[in-house]
Amino acid sequence: MPDRPAVVKICGATRTEDLALLAGADLVGLWHGVRGGHADLDRDRLVALAGATGGPAPVLVTFGADPVAIGETVAAAGIRWVQLHGYQPPGVVRGLLARHPGLNVIKVLHVHGQTCQELALIPAYERVGVSMFLLDSVTDDGRIGSTARPIDPFAALAVADRLNRPFLLAGGLSADNAAQFDAVRRHPRFAGVDVDSGARDENGRIDGERVAAICREWTLEGAR
Repeated sequence: MPDRPAVVKICGATRTEDLALLAGADLVGLWHGVRGGHADLDRDRLVALAGATGGPAPVLVTFGADPVAIGETVAAAGIRWVQLHGYQPPGVVRGLLARHPGLNVIKVLHVHGQTCQELALIPAYERVGVSMFLLDSVTDDGRIGSTARPIDPFAALAVADRLNRPFLLAGGLSADNAAQFDAVRRHPRFAGVDVDSGARDENGRIDGERVAAICREWTLEGAR
């Protein structure tokens, strides 16, 4: 198991009440520019929540591809992390970091079955300055983001072996299935997990007990 604590990112907070339930998490995903997404926020709400986190560092999660617009949003919100979720090319990362050189950029890599759709672009993303990757699943009908579909561990490992940056794992994760990904957790570039649906109750609200269980099972305490 990893000899370092794993990062836990809980995605899709929409209320200040959600933020109070994230004890133990390191990052909180705030959606903006995720059209039709269940947790999409307008800019004013994003700025308000980013300023109210107090604990986990806020991450702008966006499908946007305009580095100027993304940069203006992170500047307004005081956010230092951006997750590019979608099929933004490496040039978007380059343009964003040219304007905001201290930004931490997470680029999502989409895995469908055994295939990573951006595999050939990984070296380019690394050259332009991506800080971290996130491996997430794609459904058969092409849906991306919060699919609650786990990635095959062997497929995740095949992608991880091509990376020179740390990676987060996403896709249908919860406190209950951490053991299924033991091999992924042992990978030297495994950095942690990104959880959305597995942190929510039956009504779709972030649940503090589920967050605590995720933090316990996916970090060193759960790895022993």
